[in-house]
Amino acid sequence: MKFTKIIATVAIAGLVFVSCKKEEDKNLANIKTIETAPKENKVIAPENVQTASFNIEGMTCAVGCAKTIEQELSDLEGVEKATVDFDKKLATVTFDKTVQNPDSLTKVVQATGDGKTYKVSNIKS
Repeated sequence: MKFTKIIATVAIAGLVFVSCKKEEDKNLANIKTIETAPKENKVIAPENVQTASFNIEGMTCAVGCAKTIEQELSDLEGVEKATVDFDKKLATVTFDKTVQNPDSLTKVVQATGDGKTYKVSNIKS
């Protein structure tokens, strides 16, 4: 009788682990699909293209801080390209000057943290 209970317990545990893994794999597949969806970039008229660069203090890592700030800037309307270099603590943003301006870009960077974590300085455009 004990042997039968042990086998039944192991069988049930095995089914639970196998079924959970399949469900997790389905969820991961959905996440990857969402993350790889291409962003639609509008073409900016050449006369409206402007590039701004500025220093960002307060970043502690390349993946968590720099990439998050870069993504926030890239997702803004009118931004063609944004790059954040963690090592140099430098952000460079190419944008449509009729839609964005350096001041609005710096406000987005500061708002990405709690308003106190990231400090923007030395703005050049």
